[in-house]
Amino acid sequence: MTTRRHGTLLPRLADRIGRVLEFLWSGWAGLAAMCLLAAVWQAGHEAYGPFILTSPVETLQAAAALASDPRAWALALTTLQRAVTGFALAALLGGGLGIVAGYSPATMRLASPLVTVILGVPPIAWIVLAMIWFGGSDATVRTVILIAALPVVFLGAARGILTRDRGLDRMAQAFGAGPLRRFLSVGLRQTTTTLFPGLALALGTSFKVAVMAELLANAGGIGGALADARTNLDIANALAWVIVSVGLLIAVEYTLIYPVKGELDRWRRAAQPWGIRR
Repeated sequence: MTTRRHGTLLPRLADRIGRVLEFLWSGWAGLAAMCLLAAVWQAGHEAYGPFILTSPVETLQAAAALASDPRAWALALTTLQRAVTGFALAALLGGGLGIVAGYSPATMRLASPLVTVILGVPPIAWIVLAMIWFGGSDATVRTVILIAALPVVFLGAARGILTRDRGLDRMAQAFGAGPLRRFLSVGLRQTTTTLFPGLALALGTSFKVAVMAELLANAGGIGGALADARTNLDIANALAWVIVSVGLLIAVEYTLIYPVKGELDRWRRAAQPWGIRR
């Protein structure tokens, strides 16, 4: 019995280690893109001067100064918790409604015009309304994030369910799988193609909207720090805060979304000629 258990445990452990190494190796492409961006950035600095665009080195020095300031950490964590909680609300609500709409064509037909209307309203309009409703509070930032990110997750989940392979669902039913088992083992896993790109886009939208709402509503966080940098005409500090915001976004995306996607996408790798099963 112990030998049999080890025989199933070791391949799973090797598979997980292999996926982690593959994930880490893919970071080289991102690093190359960052180097290309830094080169273009440096060219812009040399063309327009430090008053318009500070150099990457000066900006990194300003970011290092922020990293040593406890007040800067507090501002960054404020924006982080607002963006992540707003994104979590959008992911849960939008994903749940999208799955329901994917299984119900009538619901999808009713929801599609509403999604179009929400997407058509600019986020700054929602910020103004939220400021009237909630003032410069966390509720303002989270409400705007929820409204801006929910349609993207909804469409990703609904499209994934609509385009699923119904033959696999019927096959699972023939083998005695109940509705919940079929959804978790077959339907949900097939939504990853459209759902996770939607989640990644919604996460980016959450951070952008959070910073914009903080700036306009004077709600502190990174947006408030950017407002101060604008007042002081401090280009290096403003760009340093942008780097902090993007860094937080990348950290959350690569520690939250991609690991979950890797777990749910194991069956796709197994179906490939170079996947788990050869």
